Amino acid sequence: MSTVSTVNGGISFWYASGGTPPPREPLPGDSTADVCIVGGGYTGLWTAYYLKKAVPFLNITVLEAKFCGYGASGRNGGWLYNGIAGRDRYARLHGHDAAVRLQQAMNATVGEVIRVAGEEDIDADIHHGGVLEVARTPAQLARLKNLHSVEIAFGETDRVLRGARETAEHIRVSGAVGSSWTPHGARLHPAKLVKGLADAVEALGVTLHESTPVTEIKPKHAVTPYGTVRAPYVLRCTEGFTAGLKGHRRTWLPMNSSMIVTEPLSEALWDTIGWDGRETLGDTAHAYMYAQRTADNRIAIGGRGVPYRYGSATDNDGRTQPATVEALRDLLVHFFPTTARTRIDHAWSGVLGVPRDWCATVTLDRSTGLGWAGGYVGSGVATANLAARTLRDLIQQDSGQAGPTELTTLPWVDHKVRRWEPEPFRWLGVHTLYAAYRTADRREATSSRPTTDPLAKAADRIAGRH
Repeated sequence: MSTVSTVNGGISFWYASGGTPPPREPLPGDSTADVCIVGGGYTGLWTAYYLKKAVPFLNITVLEAKFCGYGASGRNGGWLYNGIAGRDRYARLHGHDAAVRLQQAMNATVGEVIRVAGEEDIDADIHHGGVLEVARTPAQLARLKNLHSVEIAFGETDRVLRGARETAEHIRVSGAVGSSWTPHGARLHPAKLVKGLADAVEALGVTLHESTPVTEIKPKHAVTPYGTVRAPYVLRCTEGFTAGLKGHRRTWLPMNSSMIVTEPLSEALWDTIGWDGRETLGDTAHAYMYAQRTADNRIAIGGRGVPYRYGSATDNDGRTQPATVEALRDLLVHFFPTTARTRIDHAWSGVLGVPRDWCATVTLDRSTGLGWAGGYVGSGVATANLAARTLRDLIQQDSGQAGPTELTTLPWVDHKVRRWEPEPFRWLGVHTLYAAYRTADRREATSSRPTTDPLAKAADRIAGRH
């Protein structure tokens, strides 16, 4: 397999065919709005969509530093699924039933995104094939079975556990000893979704200003180099780019994730792999992977690569390290050996937001009018939609237009998270943790013991994930 001709960066492969969208006008100067949304990704656009649908007379302005979908919304793996970061912690803090309500809301969110995409004629290559997670070692299989039991305990009774032979009937992952499948997931084309959503929001009458970086958010103000937008409500929807805002360097850690995509595979090659159900594909390794079979029959596969840049720095237009490209290529071949001679067409990277306790949150501070949502830890394609509908309800409640709703009482609302450690401890900690996870994966790959490596357990405790 060659990576010599691989395109590296250019935002992501998802923009390779259609190109980046024509730029919208930047903010022309000081202005006012009823609601100002900072960030033109999934969270910001979905929030604008639902607010404008609920209250058509609202004057809503969205400010985006580059273009809508420049960040994780245009670079992710295309997993629309029901995972939510922090559910187990919310169960401990608020009780099992509260966490079940949160999970049920996430289950329904998959269908909600599919519904709106259809209603708004957004062709995002959506295929509702569910999510398949595989195990390739005894330790991974033990974690997979535990995951399966836990998900059933949270109400996902339609989940299916499969052995090695049944797994191979759906997809032939080399060395797979079992899998778990849930119907609550779909594959999609991330950039097509965000571009279609931006067009739908604009058609509703929402004002979108691109090439307008916000440097500071404060009560009733969003400050940019071109002017300030004043609004009773200012919503921070910046996810992995939050650290670039004044005062937010340690709020959420911008974790790197990288991807590669193959050339379109031949039918003969697909016959050796299977994957006719086009499920999104993941595993239960500590340094886990995620993949999809694209609408044009490529394999897009991703993983962590270099997990974090010093000082919460973010990438330059999606370029990723050559070593990461090689590592992802090796991972692809380990999963599907018949792809060994397949060309890698594109590689890219992006950042996702990670709170110190790994819990996604949505908040509206009623005393200041400041709101925010994010910290999705890689599960943002669906979670952003639920967060947006929750922000809508919180604003309507605060403005006296409605009372509490099922969404405003979910346990992730108003969750408080402590800040990340200062540098160099942040950089040292993250890199040490992921070195530990990779070491644990290597040890488990050569062990017949069905137990999680102690090094990974220690890393989870230090990271605050459990």
